[in-house]
Amino acid sequence: MVLFTTVGSSSHTFPELIKASSNSHFLWKSATTKIRSTMTSQVSKTVLRLEAEDVQALKDGINFKKNPKDGKCYIIYKGKDEIRACVNQCKHQGGLFIKDIEDIDGRTVRCTKHYWKLNVATMEYVNPPDSFMQDELEAVLSDTDGSLELMELNPPDPWTAEHREAQELRAGEITLTYITHACMELKAGNKRMMFDPWLTGPAFARGWWLLHEPPTDAMDRLSQADLIYISHMHSDHLSYPTLRRLSEMRPDIPIYVGDTSRPVFWYLDKSGVNLTNVNVVPFGVWQNVDEHLRFMILMDGVHPEMDTCLIVEYKGHMILNTVDCTRPNNGRLPHGVDLMMSDFAGGASGFPMTFHGGKYTESWKAHFIKNERKKLLNYKTQLVKTLQPKIYCPFAGYFTEAHPSDRYIKETNIKNSAADLNESIRKSCPNILTWTPLPGSVLDLALALKNPSNKSAITDPPNDTKIYKDSWNFDLYLDELNAAVSAEIFQFKSWIQFYYNWAGFKGYNLVIR
Repeated sequence: MVLFTTVGSSSHTFPELIKASSNSHFLWKSATTKIRSTMTSQVSKTVLRLEAEDVQALKDGINFKKNPKDGKCYIIYKGKDEIRACVNQCKHQGGLFIKDIEDIDGRTVRCTKHYWKLNVATMEYVNPPDSFMQDELEAVLSDTDGSLELMELNPPDPWTAEHREAQELRAGEITLTYITHACMELKAGNKRMMFDPWLTGPAFARGWWLLHEPPTDAMDRLSQADLIYISHMHSDHLSYPTLRRLSEMRPDIPIYVGDTSRPVFWYLDKSGVNLTNVNVVPFGVWQNVDEHLRFMILMDGVHPEMDTCLIVEYKGHMILNTVDCTRPNNGRLPHGVDLMMSDFAGGASGFPMTFHGGKYTESWKAHFIKNERKKLLNYKTQLVKTLQPKIYCPFAGYFTEAHPSDRYIKETNIKNSAADLNESIRKSCPNILTWTPLPGSVLDLALALKNPSNKSAITDPPNDTKIYKDSWNFDLYLDELNAAVSAEIFQFKSWIQFYYNWAGFKGYNLVIR
């Protein structure tokens, strides 16, 4: 039996699972004193929708748009490669913005109350300088009908509810051990939490394989964790080869996922993996593990239907794990957290490596990939600079296209390195401690916060530790993948064509091998 538990919108304690009857139904019993809360689930709502013709009519630069239903006004900035938007309301005392007659570049608006000025291209207040950032709305442009929706999260900063003051930590009280790719083990007090365990096998069919060799005891660590967080359904985070082995060791291990519209475990019933304690939790609600430890799952602003990120708090100390989110929590994130972790590598798309002919020459691809890599590195550096975490760790990018058939993609698809990103961050923010993790390396948060120069704060793995994988047991996994070619859909060519037509694929010649 597969058990999915949907946790309600009040703040919750970590549950103790007890079997209630022989037919495998379960009840929940609180393992600690239950902490009640008035918190409600964070929701995303559309505040303004423009049809395709209205989107096409947007001029370059600043546009003022009013919602005819409620009369509220919004500012939309149309740039060369992006659309940004916000409510037409000054953060100082709520005045309305109008076009700034002194603006030369078409980016600045002026408040009618006290003449504050906002650069809508950056969402920064430029007069007075270094004052505020404007709260930004998520602009979602439809690929299907060309419409534009402005989305707002409510509440925008849910982690501020039920605030806890930071307490002094003892050495060893909070440690993080890097396992591989996006998998970290967090020890906080007497609890252990694992993030996104991909410990064996491929991801994305045979496309990605682990770059780092997980510690030899990684699967034992995973099976002994108190809880597991899985951010989203992509197979480098939701690894069924890993979960199959886990289910044989401990099928009732508590696993927590966000309440995305595309369920993380939508395939669990068909997978043959027997996990009996999957918990779906609402966004923006503290989940209490014990007296000191709690966590909150937040949605991504660009892909709220699928991607999530995580805040973990222990004795008032926050750890922010943005995982793969393109715009975590719509860009609203806590500042000054103790540790921030994020992806860094890029190169996750098959574009443009799998495109040939026309403009897709080798030099065009190399130039495109280089620019994309540079944009991502600059974005991550700027995000860290804005949020000012005390410690930053790049992870969730340690994969490789290891299969011999993908040699061309591996050689073409050059990615950012964690060391390059950390170097960029140190140049921009010399006050932030950076950690480039290796499998088995440990960060002691208390020691790092007390003295960032303390070399004992980060423990590297032993010298004889195997860092990089050099074999992946391809055949074991590819035999299973190849068996899927006999699936019913592949028996009829017209079914494949129907699928791609239904998905809206057009404008290219598609070759399926």
